[in-house]
Amino acid sequence: MNNEMTLSFVAIEENEALARMTMTCFITPLDPTIEELSEFKTIVSEAVTNAIIHGYDCDGKREVTIHAKIEDSKVTMTVTDEGNGIFDVDQAMEPMFTTKPLLERSGMGFTIMESFADKLSVESAIGQGTVVRFEKTFSPVAEKSRMR
Repeated sequence: MNNEMTLSFVAIEENEALARMTMTCFITPLDPTIEELSEFKTIVSEAVTNAIIHGYDCDGKREVTIHAKIEDSKVTMTVTDEGNGIFDVDQAMEPMFTTKPLLERSGMGFTIMESFADKLSVESAIGQGTVVRFEKTFSPVAEKSRMR
């Protein structure tokens, strides 16, 4: 099965749930396991939250864009903002590093995304924004083990 979609939305925290649920619906035909679904939703949540909070400082005036593509059982997704950019991507990807300690950010977003994605990359330029790209391959639930 192959499919592709793009979703853009205003960068406000309430839209993180919209992104997570929309992308969950998009991958439903892949018949993910509960664990895969949970991991996927977490990756989407972390990437979108980073764009809203770090990319745009929750300004609510600009957009976050998600582009997703399904090829067979693999999903490739990008989450893009045109915001602040990341000064040092390697440092930002270190566990516990955060630029927003007063907002009680844990600094674990990229670490969590890396642990749940098959591949993760981050491209960023100061004042131009950030693109988080990840891939995840799904193993369909066996027909006999499904709950109906």
